[in-house]
Amino acid sequence: ARAVRALARRLRDLGPASAAFRARCASALLEKLYGLGLVNSRQSLAVCESLSAAAFCRRRLPCLLVKLRMAQNLRHAVTFVEQGHVRVGPEVVTDPALLVPRAVEDFITWVDASRLRQKVLDYNQERDDFDLAA
Repeated sequence: ARAVRALARRLRDLGPASAAFRARCASALLEKLYGLGLVNSRQSLAVCESLSAAAFCRRRLPCLLVKLRMAQNLRHAVTFVEQGHVRVGPEVVTDPALLVPRAVEDFITWVDASRLRQKVLDYNQERDDFDLAA
């Protein structure tokens, strides 16, 4: 977060002779941070200058599990990830420090063979009879 703030400050302090370069670099930085989900808008470098480490922590997989209501609290979410109950896209993730970009956030789901997934499907009465045979 400190490196991003320092880069935003250096871009802000560039002289008027390099306005085109500053605009190009600022838009690339804002696009990158927006894609990672660290900032909410791509408007100005002011949001980059106020970026904190908490923004990075909010993009970790266990925090998103709590946000998506797949876990009750952060400790349970970390346990679910470490035990291999969660996948992001097609890959099973066991590292709770994974930073999830904004584009991949919709692909967080339970592993097909997970007991937790079976319990959720049973609770919602959505479990398929074909799954019982497997």
